Amino acid sequence: MTTLTTTVSTPWTEETRFNKTRFIPPDAIFALTAEYLQDPFPRKVNLGQGTYRDGEGNPWVLPSVNRARETLSAQGLNHEYLPILGLQAFREATAKVVLGSELLPSRRLSLSGTGALHLAGLLLRVCQSPLPKIYIPEPTWSNHHQVFSSLGFSCESFKYYDHETRDLDIESYYSTLRNAEPKSIVILHACAHNPTGCDPTKEQWREIAQLMKARQLFPLFDAAYLGFNSGNYDEDAFAIRLFVGEMKMEAGICISFAKNMGLYGERVGCFMLATDTKEAAVNTQSMLEMLQRSEVSNPPAFGAKIASQVMGMKDLKEMWFADMVTMSSRIRSMRKALYEHLISFGAPGSWDHLIRQSGMFGFLGLSPEIVLKLKDDYHVYMAGNSRISIAGLNPGNVEYVARSITQCLKDSS
Repeated sequence: MTTLTTTVSTPWTEETRFNKTRFIPPDAIFALTAEYLQDPFPRKVNLGQGTYRDGEGNPWVLPSVNRARETLSAQGLNHEYLPILGLQAFREATAKVVLGSELLPSRRLSLSGTGALHLAGLLLRVCQSPLPKIYIPEPTWSNHHQVFSSLGFSCESFKYYDHETRDLDIESYYSTLRNAEPKSIVILHACAHNPTGCDPTKEQWREIAQLMKARQLFPLFDAAYLGFNSGNYDEDAFAIRLFVGEMKMEAGICISFAKNMGLYGERVGCFMLATDTKEAAVNTQSMLEMLQRSEVSNPPAFGAKIASQVMGMKDLKEMWFADMVTMSSRIRSMRKALYEHLISFGAPGSWDHLIRQSGMFGFLGLSPEIVLKLKDDYHVYMAGNSRISIAGLNPGNVEYVARSITQCLKDSS
């Protein structure tokens, strides 16, 4: 559901009730994008916002999505309300593709529509008293803290990334889990960790799952890049299936189709809850329905109908899997090209971490001063922590970006 808010000032003289509101700085990434759009420089490069671009730097509508849209139009698309829980065909197809059909008969699922993380927080808030602590990796997607702190949860960051080795700090991860308060919640990036691009290995995931089960910790997966990361949906869903299928753990799974279907503006999402009993599934689904009704009434329909077509029709699903290979392969090629150009230009420091990382984002390890210099002097835009969207690179700008980074680093040394 989209709500546009407009404020206007009035000439009234009496004191406003809003005098005590405080100014909240604009979201950093959206503000960066706005600044980029206003920049007239012809060779400007946007590496901030995490949206896929093709080899020409343009938005790409997936062929599978395009075909699904044509099919829906031919069928006579309407704009009626969906049920509160969302489109049933979409929910069932999402469960099947995420968990794999072999898990569905043995697990009970409660499903709901968009705003998955917020909806998960609302449900968890009413299911446990006092409120459990939420452990969130550092660094992480900035909205994780905003979503859960706004709901009253105590959020505790734990060290996920080692800035010295530029890699996952797995020992810190294990230590946090061993000492976490029992029955707490842990935010897990299912794959393509944002912003670092560093994921646990399969063996490390198994250790994480065992530690969490022993401490009675609840896994809440943020799964925004399934299939988009490696090009193989089953591979990217490994951790989710490990926890739910092999370890038989209750888990919350927040699914997004923004990246892997390119449905950014349609807000297509799903919250899925794996529970241990049928009674818990029935009760939580009724609770989710009430919460969804009070928040957005019912979720958006158009994107869910497209996603349902793509996942539900054999030929379209095969096209979608091929589309994800196309996107992930192009991103890997740009990651390699950036690495090779940095090496060839003699950029100070080691850049092996770029090759170790995966997914849409690269974590460069540049200082805020270098990031600012890149923007001001070379019109290369990236997040303040030097996270870049690899999808923003293409054959026409990757050499320029590498040369700009190299020059900035040499000038500062």
